[in-house]
Amino acid sequence: MNPLYPELPYPPALKSGAIRIIPLGGLGEVGRNMTVIELDGKILIVDCGVLFPEELQPGVDLILPDFSYLKERMNDVVGLVLTHGHEDHIGAVPYLLRLREDIPIYGSELTLAFLRPKLEEHRLSAAHLHQVSEGESIDLDNFACEFLAVTHSIPDALAVMIRTYAGNLLVTGDYKLDQLPLDKRITDLRGFARMGEEGVDLFLVDSTNAEVPGFITPEREIGPVIRQVLAESSGQVVVASFASHVHRVQQVLEAAQAVGRKVCLSGRSMERNMNIAAQAGYLELDPEVVVRAEDMKHLPANKRVWMVTGSQGEPMAALSRIAQGQHRLVTLEPDDTVLLASSLIPGNENSVYRVINALMRQGAKVVHKGNRAVHVSGHAAQGELLYTYNIVQPKNVMPIHGEIRHLIANGQIAHATGIAEENIALAEDGVVVDLKDGKAQVVGQVDCEYVYVDGGSIGEIDEDQLKDRMTLGEEGFVSVFAAVDVPTKIIVAGPHITARGMAEDEGVFREVLPDVTEALQKALNLGDSDPYRLQQAMRRALGRWVARRLRRRPMIVPVVVEI
Repeated sequence: MNPLYPELPYPPALKSGAIRIIPLGGLGEVGRNMTVIELDGKILIVDCGVLFPEELQPGVDLILPDFSYLKERMNDVVGLVLTHGHEDHIGAVPYLLRLREDIPIYGSELTLAFLRPKLEEHRLSAAHLHQVSEGESIDLDNFACEFLAVTHSIPDALAVMIRTYAGNLLVTGDYKLDQLPLDKRITDLRGFARMGEEGVDLFLVDSTNAEVPGFITPEREIGPVIRQVLAESSGQVVVASFASHVHRVQQVLEAAQAVGRKVCLSGRSMERNMNIAAQAGYLELDPEVVVRAEDMKHLPANKRVWMVTGSQGEPMAALSRIAQGQHRLVTLEPDDTVLLASSLIPGNENSVYRVINALMRQGAKVVHKGNRAVHVSGHAAQGELLYTYNIVQPKNVMPIHGEIRHLIANGQIAHATGIAEENIALAEDGVVVDLKDGKAQVVGQVDCEYVYVDGGSIGEIDEDQLKDRMTLGEEGFVSVFAAVDVPTKIIVAGPHITARGMAEDEGVFREVLPDVTEALQKALNLGDSDPYRLQQAMRRALGRWVARRLRRRPMIVPVVVEI
């Protein structure tokens, strides 16, 4: 059931001269962004990212867009356009290419540079990568794409204007209107205005900060604050950021140099991405500032800066291991400072606060966006969205990239600039929007579930199994075994009870053994020969006792063997 559209049918066949837009991720959540655009039997895909799991998804490594709609139509895909190199926009590309490896992929220099190692890890050597840049245009069958520069929290981000005979679509990707960006590459508002003059029939707009009033602080104002934090700390400093946040890493390097500290890039993804960015000319790695991990131990604490991942509280990331005292290189002391140089992604709050508490328990001072201006967002706030709508003046709007509250807030901003409510297409993952004769309209819904990556398995974990994992993790596990002779109605062995994650002393279960034995014997005496009913008799007796005596609701697995 879809909260915005409770009863949506499967969409009808696409009418001639209509463009179909199907978000397969990114609408209703912050992550796994992927949009399918269809015209006359041909498909263009914009972005293909992942969503990182929350606490309610134990054991899950990644969450992918749902490719079900595309599986039988991969030969209709004319290309995949990537707006920028963040994981939530490129992380699922290797999984899509498992369905068809030779899909033409288009992206900027840095975006493709970040993508290549992922493809190599998945042994996708036949991938077809094509570099594009702002101002460039390409023709992909029914779709003519022109790329425009946009400012984001990663260099080389692009918006894309998609021209078709049936209408023009402008997709912002992730963007903001920082007028003093570190790389001096501003969002191309002149290009946006030119697109508006030409006519934008459907404007797909980043919604992530649609609830944030005003304008985003320029990146330039963050550097001095980071420098001050490094100067104030009497011990070592640990800075946590996304492994792709090139601008933030550059600011940390410059701040460290200014106060006489050395920086170690710690972690495989951090080292790899920053080396890629440096080789492509987007980051300056001064060998006088950046040192190896083995050299850090020879420096006094007040000369060290560790640049790590884990700003979202990811349990396996470096910062979490530091917080738990399990990092092989970094051990915190009471005079140390930890700086979280990133935004808090919705859904990660509990994980992040748990890490902060663990860091502070060790005596470290924790600096984050809530107490110092050490990070700015890469997404347009309300004032910037208003400017953008007034510049483009689109006929129709489709908010993208964000939770439901963000999408609705973005739609309200569009309406405030004069766009009629009926021309604002609010959609979620799987909701189908058709653009026909200059009018965008919701026409149906396709299946669009979470696809979980768990180790080597893809899509084999469902919600019921995740609930079982949560139960195991939070409430524990109890098994009860018995062997019976059904014809004679005799319990030959057991019941035996084994528990995990419930009680320190399993001897406590001796108290309930008579009740379980009685329940099983009663079922046998009543003539039950079905092993399932005999198992359920033991389960009910044990479950009632555990709930009353231990105040728990564990997973109970009863086993009855017939002798």
